[in-house]
Amino acid sequence: MRLILASTSPARLALLRAAGIEPETVPPGVDEEAAVAAAELQRGAPLEPEDLVQLLARLKAEAVAEVVGTTDALILGGDSAFAFDGTTFGKPHEPAIATARWHAQRGGTGVLHSGHHLVDARTGEGFGETARASVRFAPDLDDEEITAYVASGEPLSVAGAFTIDGLAGPFIEHVDGDPSTVVGLSLSTLRRLVRRTGTSWPSLWNRPPSA
Repeated sequence: MRLILASTSPARLALLRAAGIEPETVPPGVDEEAAVAAAELQRGAPLEPEDLVQLLARLKAEAVAEVVGTTDALILGGDSAFAFDGTTFGKPHEPAIATARWHAQRGGTGVLHSGHHLVDARTGEGFGETARASVRFAPDLDDEEITAYVASGEPLSVAGAFTIDGLAGPFIEHVDGDPSTVVGLSLSTLRRLVRRTGTSWPSLWNRPPSA
């Protein structure tokens, strides 16, 4: 069975490869800001983090499913958001924004929400689930470390302005939940969704573990 990843995220691709899966990757081409704005306008209020990530994961998977049509494949869409102190954060993009977030969250705990939506391209049926993991940051993180981390560029294009599998790993003291959720894709959640399509998880293995 083929797995198509509706994402260009290097982190999600690396996770799947480490799990023995070499997916096809197809950019979903979804205007995320417009989709969220439309949903919030219809709702009349900001989306909760789990609703936000599930909406975008579904739209990405469905966009790619429309392109590939009916075929023997499963199509995965994903999205992540970080909730801290009552605020939902996506990608900061700007160094000043990333710096401010790190000053606010050091010593604190937030929740990373990772949305998953899997479309069975054989039937068109879709399945969605959101995984959550709490993340506690080191309280003794100093300004010099924050400045150096932001200058590396790593936090600018990731939800919450951090990655556990990169330079920020030493700044994170505790994770409660599936660790891969913090990277951007919960492998245990994906396995459950795959099984809901009637597909065996090992049938996706197409890459030697050491490759």
